Amino acid sequence: MPEALRRGLVAPAPLSPPAIALEDPGITAFVGRCLRGPVGEPTTVRSAEEFQRRFGGLWQPSMLSYAVEQFFGQGGRQALIVRVANGARAATLDLPAGRGAIRLRALVPGTREHLRAAVDYDGIGDGERFNLTVQRLLAPGTERIESQESHRQVSWRPGAERYVGDVLLNSRLVRCAAAEGQARPQATWRLTASGQQAYVASNADGDDGARLTDYDLIGSPELRSGLQALAASELQFGLLCLPPLDREHDVGVAALLVAARLCRTRHALLLVDPPAAWTDAAAALQALGTWPLQAAEACMFYPRVLMPDRLRGQVECFGNVGAIAGMLARTDELAPLPALGTRLQLRAPLLPAGAVAEAEAQRLERLGVNTLRAQCSAAVTMVTELQGRRGARNLRARRLAQLLATCIERGTRWALYEPPGEPVWRALRAQVAALLEQVRAQGGLAGGGAGSSFEVICDARLNDGAERRRGELALLYGIAQQQPGEFEFWLVRHRLAGSTVLPASANARLCHGGPTA
Repeated sequence: MPEALRRGLVAPAPLSPPAIALEDPGITAFVGRCLRGPVGEPTTVRSAEEFQRRFGGLWQPSMLSYAVEQFFGQGGRQALIVRVANGARAATLDLPAGRGAIRLRALVPGTREHLRAAVDYDGIGDGERFNLTVQRLLAPGTERIESQESHRQVSWRPGAERYVGDVLLNSRLVRCAAAEGQARPQATWRLTASGQQAYVASNADGDDGARLTDYDLIGSPELRSGLQALAASELQFGLLCLPPLDREHDVGVAALLVAARLCRTRHALLLVDPPAAWTDAAAALQALGTWPLQAAEACMFYPRVLMPDRLRGQVECFGNVGAIAGMLARTDELAPLPALGTRLQLRAPLLPAGAVAEAEAQRLERLGVNTLRAQCSAAVTMVTELQGRRGARNLRARRLAQLLATCIERGTRWALYEPPGEPVWRALRAQVAALLEQVRAQGGLAGGGAGSSFEVICDARLNDGAERRRGELALLYGIAQQQPGEFEFWLVRHRLAGSTVLPASANARLCHGGPTA
């Protein structure tokens, strides 16, 4: 630092943080059962073909696979898949070694993980080490290799340098389950008439597991499974889908409540399937009287959809969350802000699984449920007319508020690493105000600018000495989406351990008694 600046003779240059980008991640997360693929590892796929390649595509026990087909068919672009398994078992592979064998176990469970392995001694000068090649095939008995690993100069002796069990801890295909042999494994290669190398195929002991339960969907924080895999991930998503557990069982309330709480903390929207028992609008209206999930972070469209089941060769009724997610993703690409001024268009061959009279549609909307038609408005969240404020019920307003919370939280993290005080507070106010003015100019906020469309507060009232000593920073902003000056407030808190953005209330003194943008 220059000496004059250090002594305070020259004012430091004003902070000029980059503009906050208004970017919707455009990603829909799906949690459920798949035919194959990594378990508990959120994985992005960008097409139905990529889902087929990585997770096995359509599978009759997997309602997730049908939801993903709906999603891409209705215009979705990116899906984040979390595979959940209940008791699935990985296949093993035995490499003969002396009187025993070295047993490998597939890293991914299920019957569709087709592995094979080869052992050779190429370049090996002792009797301890060997080369191991492991391949995953598209189908058994074929040469269509999906993935391959080569592990050179590994040892069969536990405790030795490059012991095979230790080396395979970094494998994406297998682990060493047991090393019962008292010698290195036998070489599998041999020169055949075609010059091909022989491999040892995996055993037929893999298992796809049982149908899922709510507990499987909720998952374990320690194992990072189910919804907890999403909670532990830094990957951002805007929509979350929990397709039915199977063809006969809906997702239970316990899993939906956990998912809604996750969406609240991650500023995402949970899409909920109407239960299969709601066979007509009258049944839906009666059941909604005791429906336990009412949340501004959740949305439902009634009825379900009819779609061709390509595996059964007939049209069947399915949950609709994949289709709704695809339509929302498609309209988001066309509109500058989430679903602003657009209507959802259901693409063929999907059709609503029943007609809803206009009077029934109005009653459903008052109870927080939208009506799915060939063309429909994305109207309300799952908050009843009597219980929710307009900002909480209006789906477009809620999604815009969630998008702003995500962008502002990420775009203002820089301030936590600057010296606290008025210069950084001033820069934060200007940075957030510039974003909100951009949103207002695009028609996303009511009013004519700062003071009526939005407010931004970041000063000593929110950041007292104790908070500064703890290395924390707070910022409050309000947005008016329904009426000028009618603000919905959000409090941003940055800590070294992590950041949060939560809905907040603000009294008149806090709002108008100090500097605002």
